[in-house]
Amino acid sequence: MPAPYSYDLRQKVIDAIELDGIPKTEASQVFHVSRNTINLWLQRKAQTGDFLPKPHHRPGNNHKITDWEKFKAFAQEHGDKTAAQMAELWDDDISPRTISRALKKIGFTRKKTYGYQERDEQQREEFMAQIEQMEPQEVVYLDEAGMNSQDSDYPYGYCEEGKRFHALKSGKR
Repeated sequence: MPAPYSYDLRQKVIDAIELDGIPKTEASQVFHVSRNTINLWLQRKAQTGDFLPKPHHRPGNNHKITDWEKFKAFAQEHGDKTAAQMAELWDDDISPRTISRALKKIGFTRKKTYGYQERDEQQREEFMAQIEQMEPQEVVYLDEAGMNSQDSDYPYGYCEEGKRFHALKSGKR
């Protein structure tokens, strides 16, 4: 759908007709606007008192999520769930795709979860201290953790863009 005519153009056309007394046909030729459009603007001004364009929404989107603060709190609480699981937990009947679009709209992105339930924080800190003492060219990183394709835990979650999603999953197979 094309964009509506600007408010200032509408104002100039209406002022030319009402204040300057220019006929509608002449105003339509001067401003390159159809006479029917001018009639619609004058009709809208008579009905509503102004000739602002009607707000229009894209077809097909019926805005199932209207309370964005409530949805943001819901997303923070259930960030470890999939979009399909969130759709089932949401109050209204809603599709997983709608949940995904809403998460994107509030700035939440899909993240990989970090950490395992069985980890020992003291051992991790000691290991990080050892790595810091090594030369950078001596350090080789290999990621072999969590390679079980039959993992029942979902290794992803949602949280605000730029923030890390913290959730622990089982490291046992």
